[in-house]
Amino acid sequence: MEASLFLLLPISLLLVILIGVAFWWAIFSGQFDNTNQAAESILHDNDTDS
Repeated sequence: MEASLFLLLPISLLLVILIGVAFWWAIFSGQFDNTNQAAESILHDNDTDS
């Protein structure tokens, strides 16, 4: 039981750190700046036949 904790705790801490870094990068790279643009783009789509 104790041996599995020595393996799973570092793995889970590493995973939490990686998720935090990915979220930090997403925030500061502008991924969440304009969340309405993608939702409104479908409404302004030009569906005319060429």
